[in-house]
Amino acid sequence: MIQSGLAVVLDMDGVIIHSNPVHRVAWERFNARYGLATSEAMHERMYGKRNDEIIRDFYGDLGEEEIRRRGAAKEELYRSLVAGDLESHLVPGLRKFLQKLGNTPVGLGTNAERPNVDFLLDGAGIRRFFCAVVDGGQVAAPKPSPEVYLRVAERMGVDPRNCIVFEDSYSGVAAARAAGARVVGVRTTHRELPGVDLAIDDFESSELWPWLTRQQPRA
Repeated sequence: MIQSGLAVVLDMDGVIIHSNPVHRVAWERFNARYGLATSEAMHERMYGKRNDEIIRDFYGDLGEEEIRRRGAAKEELYRSLVAGDLESHLVPGLRKFLQKLGNTPVGLGTNAERPNVDFLLDGAGIRRFFCAVVDGGQVAAPKPSPEVYLRVAERMGVDPRNCIVFEDSYSGVAAARAAGARVVGVRTTHRELPGVDLAIDDFESSELWPWLTRQQPRA
């Protein structure tokens, strides 16, 4: 366990589940339906973004309903690619990490859509570990706005300064920093994550627990 008064908040894609390689495939197949070739630059731009932002980036402003429809269709394709093999995509050490946290409040803050959140939490059987869940559809402004993390902290009843956020994307790190949280960078998406307090490969990294146990609540 870590010090009383602290809370842990996890991003989803790239932190709980190593999903970005599958998202890449899903975007390539989805875009091909519309005759759009997906470049590496497009892949890089989608990391950490909410679907409405990605759709507008790739296709222009299509109108809210069409943007919503295309985003939902792409995520349905993503879930079909992961279904049946969810366990192998979880970031190494995740289950043991959640169990070891004991009574520490744990939240989830993501730009992802609710169907993907439910798919992961229920499919992997880990919903019971999270006392607060905020998805991209519950906020007006997605990351890098701090709104997601401020709302998670509020629901947990913890000062954002006493939240330790785990993030894998540049926009996610910026959001956590703007919320006033401490940030652990998970190197699943980017090898370099400027602005984090600690960088780890996954939840089995030997430096993680010694660092966590040194953290103190801020008054």
